[in-house]
Amino acid sequence: MGFGNLLTADRGGVRTITVNRPDKLNALDRQTIGELQIAFDQARHDDAVRVVVLAGAGEKAFVAGADIAEFSSLSPMQAVAFAQAGQRMTCSIETLGKPVIARLGGYALGGGLELAMACHLRIASTRARIGQPEINLGLIPGFGGTQRLARLAGRAAALELCLLGTPIDAARALQLGVVNRVVEPDALDAEVATIADQLAAAAPQALAGILDTVLAAGDLGIGDGLAYEAKAFGLCFSTADAREGTAAFLERRKPAFKGS
Repeated sequence: MGFGNLLTADRGGVRTITVNRPDKLNALDRQTIGELQIAFDQARHDDAVRVVVLAGAGEKAFVAGADIAEFSSLSPMQAVAFAQAGQRMTCSIETLGKPVIARLGGYALGGGLELAMACHLRIASTRARIGQPEINLGLIPGFGGTQRLARLAGRAAALELCLLGTPIDAARALQLGVVNRVVEPDALDAEVATIADQLAAAAPQALAGILDTVLAAGDLGIGDGLAYEAKAFGLCFSTADAREGTAAFLERRKPAFKGS
């Protein structure tokens, strides 16, 4: 289907989804949230898609937040529904079963940071500015910011970003563990493409198993987590890709994973 606020493009097994509202710094309104939900559902069910890159149009912003003009007049019940829609969308990204890379070329604030944290890897330009500034509006994060930030970077980092509301630069975000890598602006696309291509060449079911078990680790104690991991490890041995990977290693050749 065509989208009003998104652009999509495929390159091999990599699909790039771009939030395309540069005049609004790619802010998330209801339409964009709904379109992201659909776009990721499509990627989930398309076997040709092995990796998704999520980006924002232009160089100023990944996503600069939720669209304040749209939500400023919400009633409390409408605000709950708006938050729940954003949470459903971010959860669909987090549980996609395929790696999602956030390309952070500029502002990733509020809902934009919450969107990025739902992705599995975050690659930032040195120009990126990252934060949860909702406190400055008399609000709290509503798309999972308090929960994912605490899980991703720890309670201290979550409280620093949410209580102070002051955006941080990419270097500080890397120090806190909020982003995975920081590169110069002119190297951002190449870095994202290199990582995406590496993931696209990996065994899809093993990637899905890793994403699933690491996500489960946030909810399980160590004993239950280890048991869950062992079962997932065993499940890998039912796949042709595992047989191909081990055979390729023993034969000293590059594996050709088929996703089966």
